[in-house]
Amino acid sequence: MFNPTRDEVRRFFLGAWSKFRSQAPLEGLEATAVGIMALHPEFHPLLDAGDAAIERDFDPEGGELNPFLHLSLHLAIAEQVAIDQPRGIRALHAQLQATRGEHEALHALLECLGETVWQAQRTGSPPDEAAYLECIRRSAG
Repeated sequence: MFNPTRDEVRRFFLGAWSKFRSQAPLEGLEATAVGIMALHPEFHPLLDAGDAAIERDFDPEGGELNPFLHLSLHLAIAEQVAIDQPRGIRALHAQLQATRGEHEALHALLECLGETVWQAQRTGSPPDEAAYLECIRRSAG
């Protein structure tokens, strides 16, 4: 199973962004990642910083959002929706998208995924798929 380090994840996003900016061909998930990064112009200065962004720390207790975590969650959701895993997420995404628009729908899923991952880390258990889908259903309300 692929388990990238923090630096590898950051290098992936920075590399894809650099390729996009230089109009080089994108491969595999890079195109999806660039599409997600394009939705977040507030992250563009950080992405343009290149290697300087790799070592940067973000303090959630101080209210700082970690852009790389945010982008990673977006990428995970894009993959989940594409393969409908967990089963039913594609339909829930479409329901949210119809009422909230694409970006807001993705952010609703992102919040539920973040909560699910946090709960799993807190309890030391696998992510609860049923709780994740229920959170999304409540958002789609």
